[in-house]
Amino acid sequence: MRYNVAQLLKEPIGATREKSIEADIRALDEAIKPLGLLTGHVNLLRTDAGILVRGWVRVEVELLCSCCLTPFAWPLEVVLEDEFRPSVLIGVTKVARDEIVDPALRIDEHHVLDLRELIRQQLLLALPMHPLCRPDCAGLCPQCGQDLNEGPCECIKEPDPRWAILQDLKLE
Repeated sequence: MRYNVAQLLKEPIGATREKSIEADIRALDEAIKPLGLLTGHVNLLRTDAGILVRGWVRVEVELLCSCCLTPFAWPLEVVLEDEFRPSVLIGVTKVARDEIVDPALRIDEHHVLDLRELIRQQLLLALPMHPLCRPDCAGLCPQCGQDLNEGPCECIKEPDPRWAILQDLKLE
């Protein structure tokens, strides 16, 4: 996920490189628990200000269900599209001195373009906020903690005291 783009920066605007990605990302972020290798494809396009990266990556990750706390596999696929700017000016025609560029989108002084931080950020954004192992997950019993997906528990359900006044209401 690290590419030396020195030669691409010397080429004319519009020059491209195609790269396939296959990487182990277990050490990328503790919130991302991959179940296999990250795979994908990127296109590196020379622009007047740097290198435009376009592509996609996919990986299957392990998540915990927010209702029943069961681990399950979830496929993630994200689209990558961002422009990386060189730290050292080499063949760049468009330079804005006061421009603030995200450090994650910098090509280092050795002309190495590193996609790890961009991929990490995109994968974190793609994770669901409230992951469910299945759409009809019943969750856990709030009294005994049994997984209600496996069957009902033996707890006696007490009525909500806020609704007790309605029991005395007689409808004709």
